[in-house]
Amino acid sequence: MVDDGRTTEESRDRGPRAAWAGLPWLVRSAVLWSACLVVVAAGLYLLGRIAVLLAPLAIAVAATLFLTAMLDPVQRLLRRLRLPGSLAALLTVVLLIGALVGVGALVWNLTAEQFDKLSAELIRGVQETRNFVTRTLPVTDQQLDRLIEQARQAAGGGGGLDPVSGARTAAEVLGSALLALVLLFFLLKDGRSMWRWVLDRMTGPNRTVAAEAGRNGWHTLGAYSRGTLMIAAIDAIGIGLALVLLGVPLAFPLALIVFFGAFIPIIGATVTGAMAVLVALAANGPVTALLVLAAVIAVQQIEGNLLEPLIMKRQVNLHPVVILVAVTAGTLIAGIAGAFVAVPITAVLWRVVDTVQQHRAAPSSGASA
Repeated sequence: MVDDGRTTEESRDRGPRAAWAGLPWLVRSAVLWSACLVVVAAGLYLLGRIAVLLAPLAIAVAATLFLTAMLDPVQRLLRRLRLPGSLAALLTVVLLIGALVGVGALVWNLTAEQFDKLSAELIRGVQETRNFVTRTLPVTDQQLDRLIEQARQAAGGGGGLDPVSGARTAAEVLGSALLALVLLFFLLKDGRSMWRWVLDRMTGPNRTVAAEAGRNGWHTLGAYSRGTLMIAAIDAIGIGLALVLLGVPLAFPLALIVFFGAFIPIIGATVTGAMAVLVALAANGPVTALLVLAAVIAVQQIEGNLLEPLIMKRQVNLHPVVILVAVTAGTLIAGIAGAFVAVPITAVLWRVVDTVQQHRAAPSSGASA
């Protein structure tokens, strides 16, 4: 009986544990890391799906955090002028609304009559590009139409216009905007006290780590929001000036489109720059289109290699590959809104994780010293 017990125990030792111990360390590490990546990816996917289901609320919260980080210096300046917190927050929101209404009215007065012409020029540019492709490549019109339709369906644009769906979308956008303004007021007014309330619920070293991680993440979001605004303005001015000098029509509407597109890193500037090239091709021919393309590339290179590191001051230190992956993932999950918020979320998470890792590494480095 003892021998049978020993035999049973030995057979257990030769079971899964022995098999796991017998694997090479590289295989075991790969299995563990793969399991962790699967869990993290599943969690992120679940959060993304929840955000899509609660799209109006998620967009309102994301816009509120973005605007709060951007307008926080204005609110602090008003507080230095001895204004109460409620009045300073209210004036900041009023200034934002006034700026948006004023800019919107100015843009509408200057460009309302030109957007129809812009649409016609874009259609002409697409048609000329299509003719060039069918003349120079072994592709027929039917094959090109099939490819365009497949791309449109993959992007979710295969359906027709539904008045009910359009009205619902407009109501959701209006509701999200109003909710964002209300949340913006309360975050500007009570955001710091809310954060202190959260920190007061923590004890020990976790409180210090959470305080520093939150502070660094908030600084990163503020640097990203204000830096993106400045970079978008510089892109619009640079490309718009090139369009004016080259005599391309509709320079102001195109510069406006570039400004809004620049809020989506890399992809937005590429798509809006391509639109400017198409208009130049339709209006002034291939030579001007090539010059516009050269101007767009030059502005983007100056922005990416000189202005962005100078403006962001390494607060948003993400590799272009990470930015592309984040923008693509955000677009697949939540469309344009997802592409807009993907990079700031990634930058803040990276900064928070980096701060936590530095705190964990500090005691071990101190002990080794």
